[in-house]
Amino acid sequence: MLPSLEKLGPEAYLHSTEDASRMARPQLKWWQRFLCIVWDADLYTKSPAERKLVFKLDCLILSTLCLSWWLKYIDQANLANAYVSGMKEDLGILANEYTYMGTAYNVALTVMTLAANLIILKVRPSLWLPMCEVGWGIFTFAQAGAKTSEQMYAFRALLGLFEASYQPVVVFYLGSWYTKTELAKRMMLWFVTGPIGLAFSGFLQAAIYKNLEGVYGIRGWRWLYIICGCMTVPVGFVLFFLLPDFPHNTKSKLFTEEEKTLAQERCARNGTVAPTGKLGMPLVRQVLGHWRFWVIVPTYVLYACSIQDTNYFAIWLANNGFSVSDRNTLSSTMYVITIPFIIFYAYMSDRTGVRWAWLAGPVALACIPTGILALYDAVHTAPFNAVQGAAGQAPGRLLKEMAFMFSGIAYVTHVFYTYVNEICKGHAEERAVVVGAMNALFFSTNCWLPIVIFPQVEAPSFRKGFPATWAFGLACIPLFLLMRVMHKRQLRQLASDEENTSGSDVDEKGERTMGSLGNAA
Repeated sequence: MLPSLEKLGPEAYLHSTEDASRMARPQLKWWQRFLCIVWDADLYTKSPAERKLVFKLDCLILSTLCLSWWLKYIDQANLANAYVSGMKEDLGILANEYTYMGTAYNVALTVMTLAANLIILKVRPSLWLPMCEVGWGIFTFAQAGAKTSEQMYAFRALLGLFEASYQPVVVFYLGSWYTKTELAKRMMLWFVTGPIGLAFSGFLQAAIYKNLEGVYGIRGWRWLYIICGCMTVPVGFVLFFLLPDFPHNTKSKLFTEEEKTLAQERCARNGTVAPTGKLGMPLVRQVLGHWRFWVIVPTYVLYACSIQDTNYFAIWLANNGFSVSDRNTLSSTMYVITIPFIIFYAYMSDRTGVRWAWLAGPVALACIPTGILALYDAVHTAPFNAVQGAAGQAPGRLLKEMAFMFSGIAYVTHVFYTYVNEICKGHAEERAVVVGAMNALFFSTNCWLPIVIFPQVEAPSFRKGFPATWAFGLACIPLFLLMRVMHKRQLRQLASDEENTSGSDVDEKGERTMGSLGNAA
C-alpha cells in the first residue's frame, strides 16, 4: 500500500502538484511563456474565465486606484515644491512654521487612518474612496487662496483628513481581490505611481514657475494648487462609477453574476476570509492577543521613519544655492531613480515567494546612502568645499547630493503591505485593524518626530535627523527576520491544526494555506 501524501510530507505534495500542473498546462507559445515570466507565473493555469476576471480587475480597480494614488502624491508633495518656489516669502513663513504645516497634516492623518479601516468594514468602498478623493481635491484647490501660515495649517489638516483613508483602505481592498501570486505586482504598480507623482510634482512646478508665474497676477506656486485641484476632483467623481465593493458583496453592474461567484471562489482558494463587519471586544482580544500586531506594527513604524530623509532634499538644495528650477527637478529626479528599484523588488518577491528578504535586503543596501547623509556633513566640511570638482561643485557637496538621489532605494512599502496581507489573510477584521494601526502609529509618530529631529532652524545639515533615520533603517533589519520566523511558526501551527481535523491545503511552494487565524499564536 502506498503511503499518503500527508505522511510523505509537503515536498511530496509539491512534486505531485507540479507534475499534475505540467500535465494539465497546454503547450505555450514563446510570448505566453514570456508573460508567465514577467507577469503572473500561473497566468495560463487559470481558466479563460478567471483570466478575463483578473484582466477586468486590473482595468477597473488597479488602473483607477493608480491614477488616484498618483494624484494623491502630487497633492501631498506640492507643499515642499510650493515652499521653495515662493510660498515661503509670500506667506512670511518663519522658523518652524513649515514643519508645523506638515505636523497639522500628520495629526489629521493619525486621527482618521485607523478609523478609516473600521469605517470600510461598514461603508462600501465604492462610496467611501470616491468621497475621500473629491474632498481632498477641494482642499488642494483651496490652498491656492491661503494668505497666512495659519490658513495653511487648517487646509493641510483638512487635506490630511480626506487623504488618510486612501493608503490603509487600498491595501486592505487590493488584498481582498487578488491572490498570493498576483498581489505584490499589483501593489507595486499602485505604489510606484506615488513616486511618479512626487517626481511629476517637481517637474510640474518647474514648468508652472517658468510659464505661469505672475499670469493674471497669480504666483506660480498658487497655480500649482489650482491645477492639481482641477485634476483631482473629476477623477474622484469617475470612481463612483468604476469601483466595485468587496468580492462577497459587490453590486457593480460591470461584473456578471458568474464573475462575482468566481471572485469569491478565488478568495476561498487563496484563504482570504471575507469581512463580517463585526466589531467589539472579541476583535480587540483577537488583535492584541497575537504576535502579529506587536511585531508588524512597530516594524512598520521604524521602517517608515527610516525613509523620511528624502523629504528634505529640496530644502537642502535651496540652502545650497540651487535655482528654483533645479530645486524642483533635482528633487524629482530622486524619485525617478527609485522607480526601477520598486518594480524590481515586487517582481523578485513574487518570483521567489520570499517576502522578508526583499524587505531586509533593500533597507540594508540603502544604509549606504543614508549613512553618508548621517555621517558626512559636506556643508560644514571646509577642506573639501574649498576644492571644486569637475562639475563645478565641491566634492563633499556632490557626494551628499548623490546620497540623497539614491536614498529612496529603501522604498519597500509595497512588499511590506503584500506580506502583511498574506500573514493576516485568515481574519479580515484583524487584517484591517493591523493595516490601519501600522499607518496610524506611524503618522502619530510623524506628528512630533520631525519637529524634534528635523527642525528648520538646523537646515540644511539636520545633525539629528539624518543619523536618526539611518539608525531606524539599521534597526529594521533584525525585525524583518523576526517577522519571517514568527510567520513560519504560524504556518506550522496552522498546518498541525488542519492535519488534526480534515487535512491541510498546501500551496505551490509547499506552504500550507491559512484558515482561521484565531488559534495561531
